[in-house]
Amino acid sequence: MKKKILEVLIGVLIIVIVLGGYFFFNNRKNNENALTKVKLSEVTHSAFYAPLYVAIEDGYFKEEGIDLELILTSGADKVAAAVLSKDVQIGFAGPESAIYVYNGGEEDYLVTFAGLTKRDGQFIVGKSGKEFDWNDLKGKEILVGRKGGMPALNFLNALKNAGINTSDVKLNYSVEFAALAGSYIAGIGDYVNLFEPNATKLEREGYGNVVASIGEKSGSVPYTAFYTQLSYFEENKEVLEKFTRALEKGIDYVKNHNEEEIATIIAPQFPDSSMNDLKTIVKRYKDYDSWLPNGFISEEIYKNLEDIMIDAELIDDYVPYDKLVRNISHE
Repeated sequence: MKKKILEVLIGVLIIVIVLGGYFFFNNRKNNENALTKVKLSEVTHSAFYAPLYVAIEDGYFKEEGIDLELILTSGADKVAAAVLSKDVQIGFAGPESAIYVYNGGEEDYLVTFAGLTKRDGQFIVGKSGKEFDWNDLKGKEILVGRKGGMPALNFLNALKNAGINTSDVKLNYSVEFAALAGSYIAGIGDYVNLFEPNATKLEREGYGNVVASIGEKSGSVPYTAFYTQLSYFEENKEVLEKFTRALEKGIDYVKNHNEEEIATIIAPQFPDSSMNDLKTIVKRYKDYDSWLPNGFISEEIYKNLEDIMIDAELIDDYVPYDKLVRNISHE
């Protein structure tokens, strides 16, 4: 009799375990299916964007119901094209590309709904190990990336702030953004402007030294921001609100934690970088106050960007801030 009771209890226990496992995995699958798929095209993959990667790795996007797919798309013009073609829902690049699209007459133009970085994230790498002075650039060839892009624009502004005329230097716009480091290693140019982790990697491998921060000299602008098509913005504002909340959780984390904690979280995004390199890179960006306090883009820093573009004769006049910037976050 006791044996039969024991067999019944074991049978019941097995049924409970099987049913429990079924409901657990079924609920998990349903929760995953309930996530909204969002494709994000990023202009480059750099620890400069640490708050975004913290939000991904710490699960903030999933907490907000978003299944985020990150797609590397080198060049802000290519990011804008990916959004306009609806290959992705959100672009992450310099907002100057949205200005070009608007001035080109596109009806379903690009609207910027959140920002991340507030200054240029490039560093100048040169072969000299001596203490750097901006006047050292005079007469030298500098690899600056695509003409009219945010990196090149901010470098021109940094030169202006340093009191250096563009006629005093040799600006090389011919090298594709993704090929800058390789071209410099191959012997092209006296200096090259690079994002991290490329700048630190070249320095560690003995090809040059990080000599200056372009962002420190150029000043505050909405350097990299998130934009989408006007139609997507109007039809999916709730999704964009969730996206922005997740992003701002990442910004808050980076603001309140040290470089080692941040580097540990974002390490899976940079499998080819050592922990020491990541800590060095994150500290550099923290020291230079690289990130916005939240996703809000003020009219003041947007005007700074337009001033740079007008100075470079890339646009004739100011573009309508209220049309092109639709802040989801509040100041």
